[in-house]
Amino acid sequence: MRRFFSSLALTGVLLGGLPVLSLAQGLPGITLFGGPEQANLLNFYLQSGEAGRWDRYKLRIPANKLNLAVALISITYPEYYEGKFDPDRIEVRIEGESIPLEEVVWDAENHFIEIYPTEPIPAGNKLEIVLSNVKNPTFGGMYHFNANIRTPGDVPLLRYIGTWVLSID
Repeated sequence: MRRFFSSLALTGVLLGGLPVLSLAQGLPGITLFGGPEQANLLNFYLQSGEAGRWDRYKLRIPANKLNLAVALISITYPEYYEGKFDPDRIEVRIEGESIPLEEVVWDAENHFIEIYPTEPIPAGNKLEIVLSNVKNPTFGGMYHFNANIRTPGDVPLLRYIGTWVLSID
């Protein structure tokens, strides 16, 4: 009998701690209908992922997606995303090290963020774009953030890299 109650108590503690562990979000879940192709999904991490809360987004681009040098990173998001970004709190990291940025532009009216590194980022690097001090939308939802780049000396057209499918609860 004593062993039964001990097991029951341990199970209760483990199940009670599960919601705390699952507050942060990572990879997108399974999309049944529509959405980007599996090959175009990009990894991310949301510190809270809760509607109406302050948050930090870590948007990752793997090295195999960056076959060319990067002179500009552009992130587009849907019109119905009503969150707020702090351009002064955006950084780009390579191998965990923050790189210097020339300028960060947040155009709330046209729904994009442009990040200009001081020097072009060499091809083949894994990037992490950290958006700190983000105010999540008041109401939750699923939001497709698209990653585009422009290469140095190239025709000034953006190249699609992939999509982060963010879910705000």
